[in-house]
Amino acid sequence: MTGSAQREKGTPGRLAELLIDASTEAIDAAGGHSGGVYLRSSTPGLLRLAVLAGLPGPLFRPWNRLSVDNKFPVADAFRLGVQVVLPNAAECMRRYPQFAASLPFQFGSQYVPVMSGSTTYGVLTVLRPSAADTTEVLSGLDRMTRLAEELGAALRDLEDEHKDEDGPCVAWDGEPVCVRTAATHRPEGRMARFVWDPATAVVTGDGALHTLLGVGPDESPGTARAIADALAPGDTYQVMAALRATAAGNPPPLPLRVRAADGSIRLLDLWTPATGPVPAGGGHPVSGVVLDPGPAPVADSAADLLPDGVFCLDRLGLVTYANPRAAQLLGSPREELLGRPLWEGVPWLNQIGCEDQLRGALLSLGSVHFHVRRPEGQKQPPEGYEGDWLALAVHPGHDQLTCTVAPSTRVSGPPIPLVPVHPEGADAPGNGVTSLAPLYRPIVLAIALTEAVTARQVSAVVMKELLPAFGGRRLAIYLLQERHLYLAWETGFPQGFLAPFDGIGLDARLPGVETLTTGRPLFFDSMQQLAEAYPGIPLDAEVGARAFLPLIASGRPVGSAILGFDRSRNFSSEERAVLTALAGLIAHAMEKAQRYDSEAALARGLQQALLPRRLSAHPQVETAGRYLPGTQGMEVGGDWYDVVESGDALALVIGDVQGHGVQAAATMGQLRSAVRAFALGDRPPDEVMSGTNHLLIDLDPGQFASCCYLRLDPASGLVQVARAGHPPPLIRTPDGRTRVWDIPGGVVLGVDPHAQYPVTELQLEPDSILALYTDGLVERPGVDIDDGIAALRVALSKAGGPAARPGGRSLAGVADRLTTAARHAADRPDDIALLLAARRAKPGRHP
Repeated sequence: MTGSAQREKGTPGRLAELLIDASTEAIDAAGGHSGGVYLRSSTPGLLRLAVLAGLPGPLFRPWNRLSVDNKFPVADAFRLGVQVVLPNAAECMRRYPQFAASLPFQFGSQYVPVMSGSTTYGVLTVLRPSAADTTEVLSGLDRMTRLAEELGAALRDLEDEHKDEDGPCVAWDGEPVCVRTAATHRPEGRMARFVWDPATAVVTGDGALHTLLGVGPDESPGTARAIADALAPGDTYQVMAALRATAAGNPPPLPLRVRAADGSIRLLDLWTPATGPVPAGGGHPVSGVVLDPGPAPVADSAADLLPDGVFCLDRLGLVTYANPRAAQLLGSPREELLGRPLWEGVPWLNQIGCEDQLRGALLSLGSVHFHVRRPEGQKQPPEGYEGDWLALAVHPGHDQLTCTVAPSTRVSGPPIPLVPVHPEGADAPGNGVTSLAPLYRPIVLAIALTEAVTARQVSAVVMKELLPAFGGRRLAIYLLQERHLYLAWETGFPQGFLAPFDGIGLDARLPGVETLTTGRPLFFDSMQQLAEAYPGIPLDAEVGARAFLPLIASGRPVGSAILGFDRSRNFSSEERAVLTALAGLIAHAMEKAQRYDSEAALARGLQQALLPRRLSAHPQVETAGRYLPGTQGMEVGGDWYDVVESGDALALVIGDVQGHGVQAAATMGQLRSAVRAFALGDRPPDEVMSGTNHLLIDLDPGQFASCCYLRLDPASGLVQVARAGHPPPLIRTPDGRTRVWDIPGGVVLGVDPHAQYPVTELQLEPDSILALYTDGLVERPGVDIDDGIAALRVALSKAGGPAARPGGRSLAGVADRLTTAARHAADRPDDIALLLAARRAKPGRHP
């Protein structure tokens, strides 16, 4: 449940230091209780949590990785380069319902992009108590913005220092570094500081150190051993061992408790501010604080005598105190609790419901109360335990959480309703725990399903959101077609096991069929129950549980879903109700997806019919084209390209109709036909543009398109070009240099019937490459389009010359290299068209 404040091996020390400093200062500036920095990763489009301050890392692991296209505030701040301020939970639910549903607690949050110039490195984040409105957080937001600007400048300097190294240095690909926030209350008693350098054996301390150790102001404490002897005569070796371990980069996780010569308790906190490999000669310098806590040990002794259990956690989840009764009730000795994460000291508390409650306490700073059941198989409860249930309360403060634990029979009021929820890998019966998951899981699933448009996307959402919530390991979804069920998705089942059931008729006596025909969900707590209910049915496992859910949308059968669990379990009435409700959501999403798939198939057929099946050829010109649909909507759009014989020349054209979908594709087809007709008549480029402009205005007022039209004479190499609001062509010369052909042009087509489109001429050398492209290839959210064009120039230069030159590759190979990143991108917000042309020196040189 906790992370380490230490940097992992291989983590760039300087980068981590910058991020940690910015996070802790931002939390203080914004009046928050926790926060961190999301940083770009080496995976395009993926943000990773680099630093998390004031919260236990594993408890927030689901939010460690975020796509820049997610409907989350961090993603919007990064992608759009804007501040996002959510003063309270109501505003969060209004603007980001999926994020609010995943963390349904009362807290506010602020997100500021970390930028330098046109480069966005990440997002600085602070979580804080709820506020009535945004005006209450503006002063802190201004300070946080300045910190983000300073961090961006520092990251730019760091990047410049390492610009010759392979890969981006300002990126994060590991787990987050978890750090503690600064304490708000100074401890009582006397405190002194010192520094020990193991390489020189020199100890330097402040004036308070002399007073605390009882030596005069002119006397030096001498060596580290002398300090240890003066500090704790009976614990000298323990102190020396801790000093040496800290110098080696392994400081104790908690302050050491040692006794002075008079028997009083003193605390010794050690750390090393240095990072990187341990230097030869003894290790890193060690900083230390000696604290005489005063009455604190007396308070601990008093709490030790309480009849109920009391234990404390820091904000990273480490147990800092536990009285004997808490250790007795939790079933773990005190020495196994202190200094360890709670989930390690009490492994059976590692349950979804406990995580929900702790997240709520940590984020909202409000007390939470819940019941938890001791797992079966544990040793007999101690005297006075009275049952298997414990009542836990968590009272959070800024620096720590104080928790109480007592037998539930001693708590007044009715017991909390329990819903058994078993995390993945721990779904044994008897580990039930009150969980908020059933309350918000339908909301999270419903919101996620609204963004899924295909059957595969719906199935992926179910696998991601539904299975983990209930500890499931296996999923199969069947869809109904012509009174037969066909397998649409499976995960977790043995390979080939479900194949015999693919295409099964509705007259078969199988649970997956009967749940649909009867409309009733079927739950089997064990595989034995399933075998007894359906004798002779093939089983994929000997142990486990199964749930068969009907997918029915508004009374219409859609299919059925199978959830598989690796262990036997008891499905509670609440679980059955939630799963049945979720099946209805899945059915509606699947029905919508089936309609979408049918419409998308028609649209893709239209798109393929409108794009050229082959490009016009010429002995002295090699051409290659590529089209990639956008991944949003129906994956059809208005980008197109064409190569047409125009007298003795070749006409090369590329265009982009505004919008996406069938309407954009239909308009594209009409424009392509018009341009082709003009080109076949060997009309000059400016007349082609003007004629197409008038046609678009007559066809669809309000619709517009960009276009670039070139007429290439293969014999002379003369190129004439006219441009209508389209990105400029690129030229790669035979020596590998590239440049932007920044030619003048007119406005986009369809806007001004009197628009003029000037013609520019250029001489194209043999073995040069012309590149025409649409903005989908070079434009990214939050990135200037000029930077995208510059990146395409670099890629074209590295892609190699035409195959006619030594070491060259086919133009088709060049086109594939230029579209590799886009082709493998999980999300393309716009469709992409690319057209390349290379002029050969003589006919027949290229096979």
